[in-house]
Order: sequence, then C-alpha cells, then structure tokens
Amino acid sequence: MKEKIAVIAITKNGIRIARVIKKNIINAEIYVPQKFYNEDSTIIWFEETTQKKISDLFKSYDALICIFSLGAVIRLISKLLKDKKTDPAILVIDDKATFVISTLSGHLGGANALSRYIAAFLNSLPVITTAADVNKTISVDLIGNELGWVIDNYENVTKVSAHMVNEEKIAIFQDVGERTWWNTENFPSNVVIIKDIKNIKDDLYKGGIVITDKIITDNEILFKSVIYRPKTLVIGLGLHWDTTKEDILNGIKAIFEKNGLSFASIQSLSSIKKKIPVKGLDEFSKEFHIPLYLYEKEELEQISVPNPSATVKKFEGIPSVSEASSILHSHGTLIIPKQKFPPNLTIAVCRVNSQ
Repeated sequence: MKEKIAVIAITKNGIRIARVIKKNIINAEIYVPQKFYNEDSTIIWFEETTQKKISDLFKSYDALICIFSLGAVIRLISKLLKDKKTDPAILVIDDKATFVISTLSGHLGGANALSRYIAAFLNSLPVITTAADVNKTISVDLIGNELGWVIDNYENVTKVSAHMVNEEKIAIFQDVGERTWWNTENFPSNVVIIKDIKNIKDDLYKGGIVITDKIITDNEILFKSVIYRPKTLVIGLGLHWDTTKEDILNGIKAIFEKNGLSFASIQSLSSIKKKIPVKGLDEFSKEFHIPLYLYEKEELEQISVPNPSATVKKFEGIPSVSEASSILHSHGTLIIPKQKFPPNLTIAVCRVNSQ
C-alpha cells in the first residue's frame, strides 16, 4: 500500500466517497475546497484553486485519488508529468463511484494495484489498461519490485515490454536471487528459461530478461535485454576508527571492478559493534541507502572463517570481522575472501543463497 495518499474531492458525493476511502485506508488524507467547509476534522480544507492544490500534492504524495472527471484530471496534471519512475500514482473515480480508473503510473507507481483494492470496497469496476495486466503476462518493469530488485538499463524496458505483450519469444536468464518472483509453472507460453546467457543472442529471441549480480559486457546481450539487479551481496567490513566513507567506497569499487560485480546488487553491510561507531561507515551506509548490521564480538567468534587473522585477534579479540560478519549476516557463501586495503580497511563479500 502507498505510504502517502491524497484524496481530492470537489463535490458532495465526492466527499462521501472520500470518507469511505479513508475508512479503509487510514493513512489517506482528504482534501476538499473551503466552500464545502463543515466541522469534519478528518478533512483538510483548502482555499487555493484545485489546479494549484493538485500541483502541490503531485510533488509531495505517492498517490493522488481524484474524485472528478477523467478529462479534468488529465488537464490538471498534464504539465506536471515527468517520467513513470518518479510521477505519483493517479487514480480517477467518477462522482457515483461506478469506476476506479488507473490513470497514471499503473505499474511502477502502483496505481493498478491501488485501483483494484479501492474498487473492491467501493463495489466499483476497476479500469486497468496497461497491456501486461490485460494480457495477464509478465510486467517487465516490475519483476522483483517487492524484493527490492533494480533495473540497470531502464531504456530497454519499453521495447522488451512490447515483445512480451506481443507474445514474441523472450528468454529469461537468472543465476542469483530469489526464484519466487514468478510461478515458473505458469510462465506465459512465449517466455523461455535459459541456462546459458549467451543463448539470448539467438535470433529466436526478440528480447531477454537477465537477473544477475554480475556485470554484463556483451553488447549484443545488453542491447536485447533488461538487466535486473537482485540484492544478493553482503559486504563484510573490518575497519579502524578513522576509516572514511571514501576509503570504503574506493575499496568496494576496486573489488567489484576486479570481480565483475554490480554495486546495485549490494544488499547490506556488516561489521563488528564498536564502543564508538565508525563515522565513515555510518556516512557510507546513509549516503548509498545500504542497511548496516553490526554484531557483538561474541556472535562473530562463533563463525568459522577460512582466513583467521592474529592481528584482528589482537585488536578485536576475535580472529575475523569482515569474513565472519559477512558469513553471519548473509547465511550464504563467501565468494570473495578478505581483501586488505592498508592501513585501515578489510573487505569480504558473501552471496546470499538463492531461494
């Protein structure tokens, strides 16, 4: 469910519908022109024009539910549109709640799902026009969305989506990440799972979907495919108090470039809990929005590692931090043993096992 939802009503019927929506979606906020004012404290009354209010709400909400005509909404939002990755979901509901229309950002913005949900409790008809939904096929731009996967080359989404909905052959290659993103027994008939990524280049396939944490360098595969980055890599870090954000970034970049891994597939960072937090580690975590997990010494010393260190034992009281924390947090496989970046950084990388 969208976090910030605004419901805009400009008629008495619209206000009634808005109240029903708020009853079912508690975090929704209702906006109504001041001319309809009453003492209902659940409504935010506005004095500016509806056009001005829509413009303001468009910038600050995840979804706008407009209870007035579709034509009016289109005219009001037309100059506000930027792109499907950043525009909020826009829903339009008529004055009798006969239809709930997914108008903008149906997939990425979540308008389709929200429309179906609202239509269910309003006893309305959801109107969904995106081709993937109508044809009950794979939405190329939404694969792994709920799992936090990201797309590397968004410019290819439109053409691969066109091949998908036109039921042309699409190859899917996946070597890491959750396997639960789709019920493979119910794949569309035009979708083929392949085991060798090079097969995407076959003329049989009009497009490809690649799910990997590895860097793809083959231009033919890159041209035909949408590259998805699942969150599969856990970075274990051994640090000193003076290790900087730049030290960490440079170290990770060096390792990833050498081993052909994607920075976008980093799931989390792990290290030891120190009495005084390492400022550079906190700054790196916040700047790149990568979760940080810190473990007690007693937890890390229980982990068997391939490369214990007498030096780490001397200063931390345990034989490993980078490898141990990465293995502990990932419950996966150590793919890059600890790499030293003197004088104040050690990095190890684990891959989360596929599910």
